[in-house]
Amino acid sequence: MLKLYSAPLSSNARRVWIALLEKQLAFDLIQMQLDGDQFTAEFTALNLMQRVPVLVDDGVTVIESLAILDYLEAKYPTPPLLPSDPGAIARVRMAEILTITEIQPATLPLLKRMVEMDVPHPVLDHAKDRITRGLQVLAGLLTPGPYVAGDGFTLGDIVAGTIIPGLPMFGIELQPYPNVLAWCDRLAQRPSWQQTAPAPEVVQAALPTIRKILSARY
Repeated sequence: MLKLYSAPLSSNARRVWIALLEKQLAFDLIQMQLDGDQFTAEFTALNLMQRVPVLVDDGVTVIESLAILDYLEAKYPTPPLLPSDPGAIARVRMAEILTITEIQPATLPLLKRMVEMDVPHPVLDHAKDRITRGLQVLAGLLTPGPYVAGDGFTLGDIVAGTIIPGLPMFGIELQPYPNVLAWCDRLAQRPSWQQTAPAPEVVQAALPTIRKILSARY
């Protein structure tokens, strides 16, 4: 059976969890606490990078969320989460890459500020500018919608959708992008989103650990 090594507040791992649920695949969910579980010899043998997600499938081990999503799509293509039209594929990839390389990294300074770490104002301003530009591009991809590639729900929605709805937590308002807000609401109605969403009390309880991890790394 498939095994997914995850963590309760990992957006990267959550997107794989969502894909497994959307494809209605049976799997074992192994939730790790990232205050030490990732450094064990057992887990390091699976992923030398010592981070989640990790997928194990019949002797095949895959790390990095986008690689795992592509693996799942190739091996378990039904229901499809990747369109066949070239233009639609490009929109999916644009949403994925935009999220991974621009919007998600730019949340790090905002997360540091949220856990009461010192962050210079120019760094915060640059982060907000990156996110704003990313949201503008995403709003364009969602025109006319309802999903980033058009009518069908895809990997692009999963990747972007595990980051964008959480931006208000960092002080980034989504009201200027009504189609992005409507898309977030649409995603929130999906059972896979509801099943994988961390409870607010879990997020709050984890803030001291997040601060400790960020202080050690950055």
